[in-house]
Amino acid sequence: MFIKPPKKLLRPVGKAIAEFDMIKANDRLLVAVSGGKDSLSLLHILYHFQQHAPIAFKLGAVTIDPQSDDFDPSPLKAYLKHLGIEYFYVSEPVVHLAQKHMKKDSFCAFCSRMRRGLIYKTARQHDYNVIALGQHLDDLAESFLMSAFHGGHLKTMKAHYVNDEGDLRIIRPLVFARERQLMDFAITAKLPVITDNCPACFAQPTQRVQMKNLLATQESDYPHTFKTLISTLKPLMRGEDLNG
Repeated sequence: MFIKPPKKLLRPVGKAIAEFDMIKANDRLLVAVSGGKDSLSLLHILYHFQQHAPIAFKLGAVTIDPQSDDFDPSPLKAYLKHLGIEYFYVSEPVVHLAQKHMKKDSFCAFCSRMRRGLIYKTARQHDYNVIALGQHLDDLAESFLMSAFHGGHLKTMKAHYVNDEGDLRIIRPLVFARERQLMDFAITAKLPVITDNCPACFAQPTQRVQMKNLLATQESDYPHTFKTLISTLKPLMRGEDLNG
């Protein structure tokens, strides 16, 4: 049974969907559900909008199982079956392939590319034209700082774009939502969150963790930090090049 998210979470998501024109009539949305609080919350939010939107669109979900000893998303099978939407569980030896074929890339970059490719493949095989991802405002702010501090560019994740092949649209409906809002909903709704314990990602502090801590300190001193960041990030969410 789907659970209705609170208005304080529905409002920023509805605003993002409208502002970036994310969902069109008769779209077929495939939600990438990892088992984390963000993707599970997104699934419930989009289901709510599906029931109340003035346009019709289909909703499905996909989980990529990388066959890691430290991460088992298989409990999602029963939960998604209970929700009653079309669900695809794709198990591939991503970890083994990374160990065998990874060259200069980090493990996380290799794994991310593999997962994305499998999600795209699943969408094409089952006639979905839109892929919904669960990154939120905190993720975008951290990516922006990482790019500015370490990459020398003003850049973050896009809210809505078309893939290189031109056959799939990728949307991030949570770009105006805060991580703590998603955490609160996941706890209140008792969502079956699966913790990702990948040793390659958590063996040492990452740049993203450092940016998260920096933002937390800034927000503690200046509570309106993220409201200001939304204005800063909006052009980058649209994919506008601000690097001169």
